[in-house]
Amino acid sequence: MRRLRYEVATSLDGFIAGPNGEYDWIIPDPAVDFPAIWAQFDTLLMGRKTYEVAKGMRNTFSGSASRWIVVSNSLQPVEHKDVEILSDDVAAKVASLKAEPGKDIWLMGGGVLFRTLLDAGLVDSIEVSLMPVLIGSGVPILPEGHLRRLRLTESRALASGIVRLKYSFGE
Repeated sequence: MRRLRYEVATSLDGFIAGPNGEYDWIIPDPAVDFPAIWAQFDTLLMGRKTYEVAKGMRNTFSGSASRWIVVSNSLQPVEHKDVEILSDDVAAKVASLKAEPGKDIWLMGGGVLFRTLLDAGLVDSIEVSLMPVLIGSGVPILPEGHLRRLRLTESRALASGIVRLKYSFGE
């Protein structure tokens, strides 16, 4: 079965985007091998706000994750023919997606979507690039909800101060 992996950059104070959706605080680091990361996925799953940012950079993402799935109640499929749009029964559709053959699925950005899929038991890992910055406010990595215990399965500190952390679920 494919895994649904929430891979995201976050500030030290727990935000995945600034108050206006900005992400200019994310520190680039040449030690991060983006082609190797992209090669692990063939599907990107994101909410509408993340899609609005990412669609302008689609060429950057080319070569690996060719299937883009956007969860939205406002986007019209006829206006966005290059993506699949999910608007109802999201958890059931994502569960079906995980059962399909293929590489892992990258859950990109979208704290609310992350919370929904986490509560449905569909998220397999949380992979955080912790940026050495404090932005003070913005979009939290996770909206309020239930306590989840995580198990650290991997960590790597980069020279830039970024710490890459990978967690799975368990005591």
